[in-house]
Amino acid sequence: MMTDLKGKWALVTGSSRGIGRQIALGLAQRGVNIIVHGRTMANAEATRQLLAPKGVQTACICGSLDSDDGARGIVEQARAVADIDILYNNAAIQNEWKEVWDIAIDEWKALFQINFFSQVIIANGLLPGMVKRGWGRAIILTSGIPDIPQLSPYGASKWAVNKYVFDMAAQLRGSGVTIHALDPGWLRTDLGGPEGEHPVEAVLPGALVPVITDNVIPSGAVYRAQDYRGL
Repeated sequence: MMTDLKGKWALVTGSSRGIGRQIALGLAQRGVNIIVHGRTMANAEATRQLLAPKGVQTACICGSLDSDDGARGIVEQARAVADIDILYNNAAIQNEWKEVWDIAIDEWKALFQINFFSQVIIANGLLPGMVKRGWGRAIILTSGIPDIPQLSPYGASKWAVNKYVFDMAAQLRGSGVTIHALDPGWLRTDLGGPEGEHPVEAVLPGALVPVITDNVIPSGAVYRAQDYRGL
């Protein structure tokens, strides 16, 4: 069954470009109001201009996920705009390619801050409001990247995301709020690189499946956007 999303508010982190921008456009096509997030207002505004023809309400916020305070600031800015019904925690980074034993622990910490700790801060900041209102959808991007030790910090941070999603699904059971991990596939983006298997547009419609449909994907699942190409 399709869910009526018109008038709901979504925060999409990292929506100034790439996958996040595609998700924002896809949600807006279904009548969702969008909070665009980027590291600068100028970056976010570029996506906001693309949303203008969709006829939905929009707002821009900015901030970095490289610290706890930065993540909390994003939550505060989003709350100041509207009650958030839909969260896509999309923003992330990848570590520099090098042999795993040459990756300094400070690099691990910096990557985990952005890809995991800040994701938790943002989700934990917005999920209670969804529970209070009795409906919400939270999606955190993950990765199916296998057997690449040179990118071990990136892969490990995404496994941590999966575990958080599994546990949070149990916490949210019966609340009307669901949470999922989304593997967008290997896409041609700044992070995925020019050799990506799919164009960035291929993240749709799969990225929206657990938001626009009810009871198709159980809460707490890791699902793959590419499984829904041609839907």
